[in-house]
Amino acid sequence: MFKVVVGHSNDPDSPSAIAETIQQCTSSLAGVVPQAGVLFTGIDFDLPLIMQEIQMVFPGIQLIGSTTNGEISSILEFQQDSIALMLFASDTVEMRAGVGLNVSKDPIRAARQAVEQATANSTVPPKLCLTFPESLTSNAVSLLEGLKQSLGEEIPIVGGMAADDYTFEQTYQFCQDRVLSDAIPVLLFWGELLVSHAVASGWTPISPPSRVTKVRGNVVYEIGHRRALDFYQYYLGAERFAANYTIHALAVFESSDRFYMRAPNSYDPETGSVTFFADIPEGAIVQITDASREDILAASETSLKEALDRYPGINPTAVFLVSCSARRRILGTLTQKEYQLVKNHLSKDLPCCGFYAYGEIAPLETHSQAKFHNKTFVTLLMGE
Repeated sequence: MFKVVVGHSNDPDSPSAIAETIQQCTSSLAGVVPQAGVLFTGIDFDLPLIMQEIQMVFPGIQLIGSTTNGEISSILEFQQDSIALMLFASDTVEMRAGVGLNVSKDPIRAARQAVEQATANSTVPPKLCLTFPESLTSNAVSLLEGLKQSLGEEIPIVGGMAADDYTFEQTYQFCQDRVLSDAIPVLLFWGELLVSHAVASGWTPISPPSRVTKVRGNVVYEIGHRRALDFYQYYLGAERFAANYTIHALAVFESSDRFYMRAPNSYDPETGSVTFFADIPEGAIVQITDASREDILAASETSLKEALDRYPGINPTAVFLVSCSARRRILGTLTQKEYQLVKNHLSKDLPCCGFYAYGEIAPLETHSQAKFHNKTFVTLLMGE
């Protein structure tokens, strides 16, 4: 048995919102006791109270989560400033949480700490890792590398970076009954669990492939031995680049025909460098991309369809979604259509939960290493 339920409230009052969310979950559980869960909330709730109430009703639950830039569920679809809770109950799947601290000081060590806590006394590799790390003080690529070193590169890692409603001031991560910052929580799954995952962005390469020839972390100095700024302006034009450069992310190819996205954050006319929201490896092949709102919306449906095609069972038990806060910012009032396109392919009673993140985590393909993404829509299907 692998049972998944969802609760979701958009009541602005913290006690009322968490009470409604828990009531929805307990009603759907029908007496079954959950072992684990994931929680997503707006930034302005009384977070310690919410954690306390969940632990009071479900003592010892293996719970992780984070603050967001928007929440998604099969109950209320897309919401802003709400509380969404997904709970897992099973007699065939084991679930355990762990957390690593001080990710700003040593992301590799923090990731290892989280995995060591969750895998204590375990003798077999897990089937899945969910994670919702700190975004503002951390290096997401290094955090992911730490998880892969500790778990092994073949373990699917899916999640997204904690957000704070686009204020970029402070995000919070949850583990058990704790509200943390500068942390990386993980939830690991073992046992008779089936999963599939897929990613899609909607952005399409529009420039010829070129190689990154000089880079330091997330600051790219040269592409094809040309200043990165000159590379962008050559293909987009100076005026178009200046007006819309954040739209034109780089598609990054490392070893296959699938790419992950890196969104530009700023540029320096003096050095000709372009700074991105995450690291880009030297030697990677890149292309400038573009997308329309229609393309971005269609990607959510593409991601879901690919995950369904890859699902190794008959029918999944639950759907987990992560979309990018940049997608939401571009889509504006159309954001709600992302989930509406997804639900067209799902049964009405299939529980779904997710959130809008400051960067997404998922493998590009089945049996491939997890990557950190920008501007991407991630689908995870789970079942037994």
